[in-house]
Amino acid sequence: MERWRIIKAFTLGPLLEAAIPKPGNVSRFKDFDDLTFYHFLFGNTAFIDILHETTKIGRLIKNGTYRLSEAGIGELIKRAVQNSKAYQDSNPNFGVITLEIPLVMALSMSKHIYEAREIVRRLIDESTVRDTMEFYGAIRTANPKGVKSGVRYDVYSENVFEELFRDRINLKKLAEMSCGRELIFCEWLNGYELSYKTFIRLKEVLQGRGIEEGVCYVFIELLSEIPDTLIVRKAGADEAELVRKNAEAVLKGGMSLEEFDAFLREKGDLRNPGSIADIMAISLSLLILDGYRLRITPRP
Repeated sequence: MERWRIIKAFTLGPLLEAAIPKPGNVSRFKDFDDLTFYHFLFGNTAFIDILHETTKIGRLIKNGTYRLSEAGIGELIKRAVQNSKAYQDSNPNFGVITLEIPLVMALSMSKHIYEAREIVRRLIDESTVRDTMEFYGAIRTANPKGVKSGVRYDVYSENVFEELFRDRINLKKLAEMSCGRELIFCEWLNGYELSYKTFIRLKEVLQGRGIEEGVCYVFIELLSEIPDTLIVRKAGADEAELVRKNAEAVLKGGMSLEEFDAFLREKGDLRNPGSIADIMAISLSLLILDGYRLRITPRP
Protein backbone atom coordinates (compact mmCIF):
# COMPACT_ATOMS: atom_id res chain seq x y z
CA MET A 1 0.00 0.00 0.00
CA GLU A 2 1.13 3.57 -0.65
CA ARG A 3 3.40 4.89 2.10
CA TRP A 4 1.97 8.34 2.68
CA ARG A 5 -1.64 7.13 2.67
CA ILE A 6 -0.72 4.87 5.58
CA ILE A 7 1.15 7.59 7.46
CA LYS A 8 -1.66 10.13 7.04
CA ALA A 9 -4.29 7.61 8.16
CA PHE A 10 -2.36 6.52 11.25
CA THR A 11 -1.68 10.13 12.23
CA LEU A 12 -5.29 11.28 11.82
CA GLY A 13 -6.92 8.21 13.39
CA PRO A 14 -5.54 8.71 16.93
CA LEU A 15 -6.23 12.46 16.72
CA LEU A 16 -9.85 11.77 15.82
CA GLU A 17 -10.14 9.27 18.66
CA ALA A 18 -8.87 11.87 21.12
CA ALA A 19 -11.07 14.68 19.77
CA ILE A 20 -14.41 12.86 19.73
CA PRO A 21 -16.25 13.24 23.07
CA LYS A 22 -16.52 9.59 24.12
CA PRO A 23 -17.65 8.75 27.67
CA GLY A 24 -14.87 8.54 30.24
CA ASN A 25 -12.05 9.64 27.92
CA VAL A 26 -10.18 12.88 27.32
CA SER A 27 -11.78 14.78 24.43
CA ARG A 28 -11.87 18.26 22.96
CA PHE A 29 -14.39 19.11 25.70
CA LYS A 30 -13.02 17.29 28.78
CA ASP A 31 -9.60 16.67 30.37
CA PHE A 32 -8.14 14.89 33.37
CA ASP A 33 -5.90 16.63 35.89
CA ASP A 34 -2.70 15.17 34.39
CA LEU A 35 -3.83 14.45 30.82
CA THR A 36 -5.41 16.94 28.42
CA PHE A 37 -6.49 17.02 24.79
CA TYR A 38 -3.35 19.01 24.02
CA HIS A 39 -1.14 16.15 25.24
CA PHE A 40 -2.68 14.03 22.48
CA LEU A 41 -2.16 16.71 19.83
CA PHE A 42 1.50 17.11 20.74
CA GLY A 43 2.21 13.44 21.42
CA ASN A 44 0.48 11.94 18.39
CA THR A 45 2.13 14.26 15.85
CA ALA A 46 5.62 13.94 17.38
CA PHE A 47 6.55 10.63 15.78
CA ILE A 48 5.45 11.02 12.15
CA ASP A 49 9.12 10.60 11.22
CA ILE A 50 9.15 7.21 12.95
CA LEU A 51 6.02 6.15 11.06
CA HIS A 52 7.79 7.12 7.83
CA GLU A 53 10.86 5.10 8.81
CA THR A 54 8.60 2.18 9.71
CA THR A 55 7.11 2.15 6.19
CA LYS A 56 10.60 2.30 4.66
CA ILE A 57 11.71 -0.74 6.66
CA GLY A 58 8.54 -2.55 5.60
CA ARG A 59 9.46 -1.96 1.96
CA LEU A 60 13.01 -3.20 2.56
CA ILE A 61 11.63 -6.40 4.05
CA LYS A 62 9.21 -6.79 1.16
CA ASN A 63 11.98 -6.52 -1.46
CA GLY A 64 14.26 -8.91 0.44
CA THR A 65 16.87 -6.43 1.67
CA TYR A 66 15.92 -7.08 5.31
CA ARG A 67 14.61 -10.21 6.99
CA LEU A 68 11.51 -10.16 9.16
CA SER A 69 13.72 -10.58 12.21
CA GLU A 70 15.54 -7.35 11.29
CA ALA A 71 12.38 -5.21 11.41
CA GLY A 72 13.44 -3.56 14.69
CA ILE A 73 9.90 -3.15 15.99
CA GLY A 74 11.00 -2.71 19.60
CA GLU A 75 13.46 0.06 18.79
CA LEU A 76 10.93 1.86 16.59
CA ILE A 77 8.37 1.78 19.40
CA LYS A 78 10.96 3.08 21.86
CA ARG A 79 12.01 5.94 19.60
CA ALA A 80 8.39 6.89 18.90
CA VAL A 81 7.71 7.03 22.65
CA GLN A 82 10.85 9.13 23.16
CA ASN A 83 9.69 11.55 20.46
CA SER A 84 6.26 11.80 22.05
CA LYS A 85 7.77 12.40 25.48
CA ALA A 86 10.06 15.12 24.13
CA TYR A 87 7.04 17.25 23.16
CA GLN A 88 4.81 16.83 26.23
CA ASP A 89 5.03 15.66 29.84
CA SER A 90 2.37 12.94 30.08
CA ASN A 91 1.59 9.54 28.52
CA PRO A 92 -1.22 10.04 26.01
CA ASN A 93 -0.31 7.40 23.45
CA PHE A 94 1.89 4.50 24.56
CA GLY A 95 -0.81 1.98 23.66
CA VAL A 96 -1.45 3.58 20.29
CA ILE A 97 2.26 3.59 19.42
CA THR A 98 2.60 -0.04 20.47
CA LEU A 99 -0.28 -1.01 18.18
CA GLU A 100 0.63 1.30 15.31
CA ILE A 101 4.27 0.42 14.61
CA PRO A 102 3.84 -3.30 13.75
CA LEU A 103 0.61 -2.71 11.81
CA VAL A 104 1.96 0.25 9.82
CA MET A 105 4.96 -1.86 8.85
CA ALA A 106 2.72 -4.74 7.81
CA LEU A 107 0.47 -2.45 5.78
CA SER A 108 3.48 -1.02 3.93
CA MET A 109 4.29 -4.61 2.89
CA SER A 110 0.70 -5.42 1.86
CA LYS A 111 -1.26 -5.17 -1.37
CA HIS A 112 -4.47 -4.40 0.51
CA ILE A 113 -5.69 -3.55 3.99
CA TYR A 114 -6.68 -7.11 4.99
CA GLU A 115 -3.46 -8.82 3.88
CA ALA A 116 -1.65 -6.95 6.67
CA ARG A 117 -3.27 -9.14 9.34
CA GLU A 118 -1.21 -12.19 8.44
CA ILE A 119 1.95 -10.16 7.86
CA VAL A 120 1.74 -8.50 11.28
CA ARG A 121 1.46 -11.93 12.90
CA ARG A 122 4.66 -12.96 11.14
CA LEU A 123 6.44 -9.80 12.25
CA ILE A 124 5.59 -10.52 15.88
CA ASP A 125 6.49 -14.21 15.47
CA GLU A 126 9.90 -13.34 14.01
CA SER A 127 10.73 -10.58 16.51
CA THR A 128 13.86 -10.90 18.63
CA VAL A 129 14.91 -10.67 22.24
CA ARG A 130 16.39 -7.28 21.45
CA ASP A 131 12.93 -6.12 20.34
CA THR A 132 11.57 -7.02 23.77
CA MET A 133 14.43 -5.30 25.57
CA GLU A 134 13.90 -2.13 23.52
CA PHE A 135 10.16 -2.38 24.16
CA TYR A 136 10.83 -2.54 27.89
CA GLY A 137 12.87 0.63 27.50
CA ALA A 138 9.83 2.22 25.86
CA ILE A 139 7.61 1.20 28.79
CA ARG A 140 10.05 2.74 31.24
CA THR A 141 10.06 5.98 29.24
CA ALA A 142 6.27 6.17 28.90
CA ASN A 143 5.68 4.99 32.49
CA PRO A 144 2.04 3.97 31.88
CA LYS A 145 -0.30 3.65 34.84
CA GLY A 146 -1.23 0.28 36.23
CA VAL A 147 1.95 -1.64 35.37
CA LYS A 148 2.22 -4.32 38.02
CA SER A 149 5.41 -4.92 40.00
CA GLY A 150 6.53 -8.26 41.36
CA VAL A 151 5.39 -10.18 38.27
CA ARG A 152 7.60 -12.36 36.09
CA TYR A 153 9.83 -10.16 33.92
CA ASP A 154 8.94 -7.09 35.98
CA VAL A 155 9.53 -4.04 33.76
CA TYR A 156 11.19 -2.09 36.56
CA SER A 157 13.34 -4.89 37.98
CA GLU A 158 17.06 -4.16 37.78
CA ASN A 159 17.67 -7.71 36.55
CA VAL A 160 14.90 -7.87 33.96
CA PHE A 161 17.07 -7.40 30.87
CA GLU A 162 19.31 -10.27 31.91
CA GLU A 163 16.21 -12.42 32.49
CA LEU A 164 14.75 -11.57 29.08
CA PHE A 165 18.03 -12.40 27.38
CA ARG A 166 18.52 -15.61 29.33
CA ASP A 167 15.04 -16.90 28.55
CA ARG A 168 15.00 -15.67 24.91
CA ILE A 169 11.77 -13.72 25.33
CA ASN A 170 10.78 -12.17 22.02
CA LEU A 171 7.64 -10.09 21.48
CA LYS A 172 5.50 -13.13 20.70
CA LYS A 173 6.46 -14.86 23.96
CA LEU A 174 5.91 -11.61 25.86
CA ALA A 175 2.47 -11.21 24.27
CA GLU A 176 1.51 -14.78 25.10
CA MET A 177 2.30 -14.14 28.77
CA SER A 178 0.64 -10.71 28.84
CA CYS A 179 -2.50 -11.07 26.70
CA GLY A 180 -4.66 -11.61 29.77
CA ARG A 181 -3.50 -8.31 31.25
CA GLU A 182 -3.63 -6.06 28.19
CA LEU A 183 -5.66 -6.05 24.97
CA ILE A 184 -2.70 -4.76 22.95
CA PHE A 185 -0.82 -8.02 23.34
CA CYS A 186 -3.86 -10.03 22.26
CA GLU A 187 -3.98 -7.91 19.10
CA TRP A 188 -0.33 -8.74 18.39
CA LEU A 189 -1.12 -12.44 18.63
CA ASN A 190 -4.39 -12.57 16.67
CA GLY A 191 -3.62 -10.25 13.76
CA TYR A 192 -5.48 -7.26 15.25
CA GLU A 193 -8.77 -9.13 15.30
CA LEU A 194 -10.59 -6.64 17.53
CA SER A 195 -9.24 -3.59 15.68
CA TYR A 196 -10.39 -4.96 12.32
CA LYS A 197 -13.75 -6.04 13.71
CA THR A 198 -14.25 -2.54 15.09
CA PHE A 199 -13.17 -0.95 11.81
CA ILE A 200 -15.78 -3.01 9.93
CA ARG A 201 -18.42 -2.09 12.51
CA LEU A 202 -17.55 1.60 12.11
CA LYS A 203 -18.03 1.32 8.35
CA GLU A 204 -21.54 -0.07 8.95
CA VAL A 205 -22.59 2.41 11.63
CA LEU A 206 -21.19 5.52 9.96
CA GLN A 207 -23.31 4.97 6.86
CA GLY A 208 -26.29 6.29 8.77
CA ARG A 209 -24.79 8.51 11.50
CA GLY A 210 -22.42 11.44 11.91
CA ILE A 211 -18.87 10.64 12.91
CA GLU A 212 -19.20 11.67 16.57
CA GLU A 213 -22.47 9.87 17.16
CA GLY A 214 -21.32 6.77 15.29
CA VAL A 215 -17.94 6.49 16.99
CA CYS A 216 -19.51 6.95 20.43
CA TYR A 217 -22.07 4.25 19.68
CA VAL A 218 -19.45 1.72 18.58
CA PHE A 219 -17.27 2.67 21.55
CA ILE A 220 -20.10 1.89 23.98
CA GLU A 221 -20.79 -1.37 22.16
CA LEU A 222 -17.15 -2.35 22.74
CA LEU A 223 -17.32 -1.38 26.40
CA SER A 224 -20.45 -3.51 26.80
CA GLU A 225 -18.68 -6.57 25.36
CA ILE A 226 -15.13 -6.44 26.72
CA PRO A 227 -13.76 -5.43 30.15
CA ASP A 228 -11.24 -2.66 29.59
CA THR A 229 -7.83 -3.95 30.64
CA LEU A 230 -6.54 -0.52 31.69
CA ILE A 231 -9.43 -0.26 34.15
CA VAL A 232 -8.66 -3.78 35.37
CA ARG A 233 -5.02 -2.86 36.02
CA LYS A 234 -5.79 0.44 37.75
CA ALA A 235 -9.05 -0.24 39.58
CA GLY A 236 -9.60 -4.00 39.54
CA ALA A 237 -11.73 -6.55 37.70
CA ASP A 238 -14.91 -5.67 39.63
CA GLU A 239 -14.75 -2.04 38.52
CA ALA A 240 -14.13 -3.09 34.91
CA GLU A 241 -17.14 -5.41 35.03
CA LEU A 242 -19.28 -2.61 36.49
CA VAL A 243 -18.24 -0.39 33.59
CA ARG A 244 -19.15 -3.15 31.15
CA LYS A 245 -22.59 -3.62 32.71
CA ASN A 246 -23.32 0.11 32.70
CA ALA A 247 -22.30 0.33 29.03
CA GLU A 248 -24.79 -2.45 28.38
CA ALA A 249 -27.41 -0.44 30.25
CA VAL A 250 -26.76 2.56 27.99
CA LEU A 251 -27.40 0.45 24.89
CA LYS A 252 -30.63 -0.88 26.40
CA GLY A 253 -31.84 2.59 27.38
CA GLY A 254 -31.47 2.12 31.15
CA MET A 255 -28.79 4.80 31.52
CA SER A 256 -28.20 8.00 29.55
CA LEU A 257 -24.90 8.76 27.87
CA GLU A 258 -24.44 11.73 30.22
CA GLU A 259 -25.04 9.54 33.30
CA PHE A 260 -22.57 6.96 32.01
CA ASP A 261 -19.93 9.62 31.39
CA ALA A 262 -20.43 11.03 34.92
CA PHE A 263 -20.14 7.51 36.38
CA LEU A 264 -16.87 6.91 34.53
CA ARG A 265 -15.40 10.18 35.78
CA GLU A 266 -16.56 10.10 39.41
CA LYS A 267 -13.27 8.48 40.53
CA GLY A 268 -10.95 10.64 38.44
CA ASP A 269 -9.29 8.54 35.74
CA LEU A 270 -9.59 5.14 37.47
CA ARG A 271 -12.46 4.17 35.16
CA ASN A 272 -10.95 5.75 32.05
CA PRO A 273 -11.40 3.07 29.34
CA GLY A 274 -7.99 3.64 27.79
CA SER A 275 -7.39 0.21 26.27
CA ILE A 276 -10.64 0.30 24.30
CA ALA A 277 -9.74 3.86 23.26
CA ASP A 278 -6.45 2.55 21.81
CA ILE A 279 -8.39 -0.04 19.80
CA MET A 280 -10.69 2.72 18.54
CA ALA A 281 -7.71 4.83 17.44
CA ILE A 282 -6.38 1.97 15.31
CA SER A 283 -9.84 1.18 13.94
CA LEU A 284 -10.34 4.81 12.92
CA SER A 285 -6.95 4.75 11.21
CA LEU A 286 -7.99 1.68 9.22
CA LEU A 287 -11.29 3.38 8.38
CA ILE A 288 -9.46 6.40 6.95
CA LEU A 289 -6.98 4.20 5.09
CA ASP A 290 -9.97 2.37 3.60
CA GLY A 291 -11.19 5.64 2.09
CA TYR A 292 -13.59 7.16 4.62
CA ARG A 293 -14.34 10.76 3.65
CA LEU A 294 -15.81 13.30 6.05
CA ARG A 295 -19.17 14.63 5.01
CA ILE A 296 -21.00 17.21 7.07
CA THR A 297 -24.75 17.45 6.57
CA PRO A 298 -25.86 21.10 6.67
CA ARG A 299 -28.07 21.95 9.60
CA PRO A 300 -31.65 22.98 8.77
